[in-house]
Amino acid sequence: MNTFVKFSIATVALALLASCAGPESNTTGWAINNKKNGGFQANLNYKGQETGPGLVFIEGGTFTMGQVEEDFIKDWNNIPRQMTVSSFYMDENEVTNLDYREYLYWLERVYKEEYPRVFETALPDTLVWRDKLAYNDNYVENYLRHPAYNYYPVVGVSWLQAQRYCSWRTDRVNEAILIEKGILSINENPYGPDHFNTEVYLYREGEYSVQNKKGLKDLNPMGYGKDGRPARIEDGILLPKYRLPTEAEWEYAAYADGGRRIYNTVVDKNKYSWNGNETRNYNKQERGDILANFKRGRGDNMGTSGWLNDQADITIQVRFYPPNDFGLYDMAGNAAEWVLDVYRPLSSTDVTDFRGFRGNEFQTFDKNWDNSGGLVILDDVQYDTINGVGVPVRLPGQLPMRDVTADDVVSKDRTFPTRRNYSQSDYRDYLDGDVQSSTDYDAGGDFDNQTTLDFPEDSDSLGFPSDSASFAFEDSTEFDDLSMSSPIDFGTSPAMYDYQNTSLINNTTRVYKGGSWKDRAYWLSPGTRRFLEEDQSTDYIGFRCAMDRVGFQNLDDSRNKRPGKVKRHNFKRYKM
Repeated sequence: MNTFVKFSIATVALALLASCAGPESNTTGWAINNKKNGGFQANLNYKGQETGPGLVFIEGGTFTMGQVEEDFIKDWNNIPRQMTVSSFYMDENEVTNLDYREYLYWLERVYKEEYPRVFETALPDTLVWRDKLAYNDNYVENYLRHPAYNYYPVVGVSWLQAQRYCSWRTDRVNEAILIEKGILSINENPYGPDHFNTEVYLYREGEYSVQNKKGLKDLNPMGYGKDGRPARIEDGILLPKYRLPTEAEWEYAAYADGGRRIYNTVVDKNKYSWNGNETRNYNKQERGDILANFKRGRGDNMGTSGWLNDQADITIQVRFYPPNDFGLYDMAGNAAEWVLDVYRPLSSTDVTDFRGFRGNEFQTFDKNWDNSGGLVILDDVQYDTINGVGVPVRLPGQLPMRDVTADDVVSKDRTFPTRRNYSQSDYRDYLDGDVQSSTDYDAGGDFDNQTTLDFPEDSDSLGFPSDSASFAFEDSTEFDDLSMSSPIDFGTSPAMYDYQNTSLINNTTRVYKGGSWKDRAYWLSPGTRRFLEEDQSTDYIGFRCAMDRVGFQNLDDSRNKRPGKVKRHNFKRYKM
């Protein structure tokens, strides 16, 4: 009997050891997640990407991107075309004043004493509320900070400021995840400059080891590595970066045409971000209620006393109006929103039909920052000059970045293959303003024969601003009877446009989408688009964040699809 028991125990032990060895590699036959054979580790039990705080999953697909209304402006800047958008995540509502004040509090606590400009450049411009012929001082003083406006969308934020907010949010969310899982301990000196950064954590492994509580257990079940280690990308614990949505993503999410779907066909495209072509609620209980916060007409921001149409004079708290079929609030009205793209009128004909986007600026970590000879952590602010002003782009505690150079993409000694998919860093003006698309591409652009045409002082009657109406023309007898000024010095620039003199758009002009509290119903349609300089802000533009979806494009790996239309959200008042 004793022999049988011993034999049984030995058999079970061997079976457990065999099971603990992990699955065998399809490539080599060696066990994965077993340190005894080299220690290769892989998370083979990954359950899928978790949804980050504040986000809603947007299942991607193909859709008709572009305007569905008459283009009464006639600029043809969003021609309908087919586009595929990958699945992604987007904020359920616009970033609120409360959200942004949390960001400001953190910057003030960490940076203000030693790097005051970091904090100052993040402050929204509350003076955007001023009007030469209106009394708006209440909003200047109270809109950002008074608790009455806690859940109103933050405005007065430029595209650049929105980008930096997304970067900050990435680090705070990932830090919270690591602390929650016991991999990282809370910073013992939260009032000091030492703070968590996702990229430092991933690419300077061990930098935060002094904060490790117990670290991440090795993925093998044998119990090796009891002291733990930092998390890696391969573990699937850290979330991708928060960022602004691309124009295609924003428009796809706003239309939410899935509510008009029968199997894989959209039978009737939405005009707005809800089903139907009207701006009023058709539900019996709330029939006639306005479905978004917008301006009905001249002098009518909110309706008549006793019957306020949208119940808002300016913006209103988020989630007040019904969500669309993706569960997103205020994709029409309230505040217009920044997106990632650089503006071009013909982006619709230029960009790729899969994840289309204009605005790529390829960068890499600067491994020789300040002649250091390695990848260092910044101990000072890294600035970039935008419109003649120094703007913080990388902060102390982050890793320095630089633009990709020719040496990075063209291998002269065959140490790496020469790039075939890109050859430079900046593609914002690719095929629309760059050298290759210039009519003077052949010889470097001789613009010496160009002169300026000065319009008369009342030129604003022609549609041009009287204080900056200077445009470039080639010498031609067609203009002999007009008064010409001295030639512009274009140097040898082969650029297609000289934006300072001929256009309101350039490589720092960004798209914003959707209508706002001060717009007419025309701008509520997701296909409409406008633009503004990335360092400018207004009292009607806000933003929301997005995040990439990795792996499966639906929330599970099932191939089964329920036929028929998706379940629509009930129209009711949603409040915080």
